Parts: sequence; structure tokens; C-alpha cells
Amino acid sequence: MTDQHYLKVLRMPSKENPLRILMSSCLSGITCGYDGTANGEYPSALKILKYHTAKIIKFCPEEYSFGSPREMCDIHGGNGFDVLDGKAKVLTDTGIDWSAGMIKASEKMLALAKQENIELAVMMDVSAACGSQVIYDGNRFSPTKKYQIGAGVAAALLMHNGFKVISQRDFASLEILYSKLDPQHNLNDKALDHHEIDWYKEYFNK
Repeated sequence: MTDQHYLKVLRMPSKENPLRILMSSCLSGITCGYDGTANGEYPSALKILKYHTAKIIKFCPEEYSFGSPREMCDIHGGNGFDVLDGKAKVLTDTGIDWSAGMIKASEKMLALAKQENIELAVMMDVSAACGSQVIYDGNRFSPTKKYQIGAGVAAALLMHNGFKVISQRDFASLEILYSKLDPQHNLNDKALDHHEIDWYKEYFNK
């Protein structure tokens, strides 16, 4: 089932029985980024916080294991699924292996998702922890910076356990979510998910 279809068949929530959404803390404005900021401002995610029909559970895997501020880290040799399988590593920009800490944080996020019985996760794309569509392929500070299709470690573990994950850049999916949270929402049917935009198609030759 595609994420958009999953969202279309989600139940209609109410104030008394809100939709349970797990969100990367930084997307909600919490200053848990590697540099002690919120990684910028993401209106597409902040909009969800305004609905009374949504219960938002916030969590930052990287802050959980490594604190904030901290070094930047990326996945080397694969994606988040590969890290979970021991086939790839999470390395900081100075080469420290954070794989074990990232897996521990991902397990904590999964436990929270199960405890709260979440129905959807909205997570920071490109992150080595929370990316769901695109992540860096190796060190993002490299002069030959590259991207890859794939998930970060925490998102991968959630997906592996049957949870649906979208990013703050999946605008078509978010439009469907807004319309679930507010039946009066004027759905923008021209919105695109990240994998549907021109940059994605051109970069990955899709």
C-alpha cells in the first residue's frame, strides 16, 4: 500500500480521539539539531501542530543518544536498513562510529511508537536517523557530496515494523493528512511528494 493510499484510508480523527502522529522533534521547532538549532523552520510540519484532531509525539533519535549540539553524522556504505543489518555504518564528520548509538536511539523511537500506538510518523528527510525518501551517501561535507534513495536508521526500523513514515517534503501526502485532520481543508491536488519532484527524477534518473 502506498503512503498516499494509506493516508486516504486512515480513519477520520476527532478532538476526543485524535490521530496519533510521531514527529521528528526538530520539525516541531525544538532546538535539537546537531548545531543546537531546529534545522530551520518547516511550515508543512508546523501546520500539523495546530490541529486539535492530532496528538503529536515528539522524539529526536540523535539527541537521545548523542545530545545537542553534537557532531554531524551520515551513513556510509548503505542506508538505514543496512546499518540495522550491520552492513553499513553511521560515522560522524570526524570519523567516529556512532552506529551502536543510532541503533539504540532507533529502538527507543520504535518503543515509543508502539507505546503510543502511532498511526503515522512525520520525519525529517535526509537525516541519517529520520530520512525516509533521500539520505546522504557518505559525508555531506565532502566536496563530492552525494545523495542516495533510502531511509535513515530510525525511519528504517519503524518501516520494518509496519509503521508508515512520510517526510516534511512529501507535500501531496501532507495535503491528504491535512484533509483528514480538518474536513474543511482545501486540498491542493497539484502538490507533489518528494520522489515526484523534478530534482529527484533528474538526480536519480527516474
